[in-house]
Amino acid sequence: MSIPSEAATPLRALVLKRIRSRPTLRGAAILLGILVALAVLAPFIAPQNPHDLAALNVMDNRLPPGAESMMGATYWLGTDAQGRDMLSAILYGLRTSLMVGLLATLGALVIGVMAGLVAAQFGGAVDAIIMRIVDFMLGFPSILVALVLLASIGRGVDKVILAIVLVQWAQYARLMRAAAMVERRKEYIEAAVNFGLPTRHIMLMHLLPNAIGSVLVVASISIAGAITLEATLSFLGVGVPITQPSLGLLIANGFEFLLSGEYWIAVFPGIALVLLIMSLNLVGDRLRRSLNVRS
Repeated sequence: MSIPSEAATPLRALVLKRIRSRPTLRGAAILLGILVALAVLAPFIAPQNPHDLAALNVMDNRLPPGAESMMGATYWLGTDAQGRDMLSAILYGLRTSLMVGLLATLGALVIGVMAGLVAAQFGGAVDAIIMRIVDFMLGFPSILVALVLLASIGRGVDKVILAIVLVQWAQYARLMRAAAMVERRKEYIEAAVNFGLPTRHIMLMHLLPNAIGSVLVVASISIAGAITLEATLSFLGVGVPITQPSLGLLIANGFEFLLSGEYWIAVFPGIALVLLIMSLNLVGDRLRRSLNVRS
């Protein structure tokens, strides 16, 4: 009797069936794949490097979409006040926004999962201390905490990632603790304890693989939240530096030109940000529903 492959498991088959039966999900997944590919390939496909000040020409500033530069190049999405090609700026901004969202979510996930796992395993005073810290962090609005942190440590991509990690880790810790507490009551954990297995082995080899599933699904949705938070911070002027703009900073740079009719400086980065957030939310939400055992 042959052992079924991983691709033939009932859960994987159910997930793939639900994905195929929902054209909206397929469209969102395709759109997300295209946006990620554009972000990864930005240095190779962008007509201009918007971070290279020597490549910018201030005489080409605020040109409308489809206009030609003084050198004969066509700016399909126009230029901003610094003469940057908006298409190139959006591709690089998409790259920055995705990098911040992914790294911040990964960092918060690692810290939160380990904190929740330790709290569930040891209980008692350790659990009480960790969860009171979690309650304290969740008691403040995320944007307020991030604003205070960035006002204290300054601007920068690494500082924005650190701020988002400190804001988001608490929710993962609470989720991981709840899932791990449920798993600790099951018989296989009692059997591992009775066999005399080390605590570290039980935590990493038994509790972690069986309790982290729901946390990973929430993390896939929280990537969009991290990108939105970064865009908000950059729009308020405390996020990424102007030399490495994200989509939020590009929107902020073009906001003052909206009333003067030069809409493309803010509208096109805004459309890219909306498409990115929408595709991430749709894929993450459908993933959550597909992996929900109750349904």
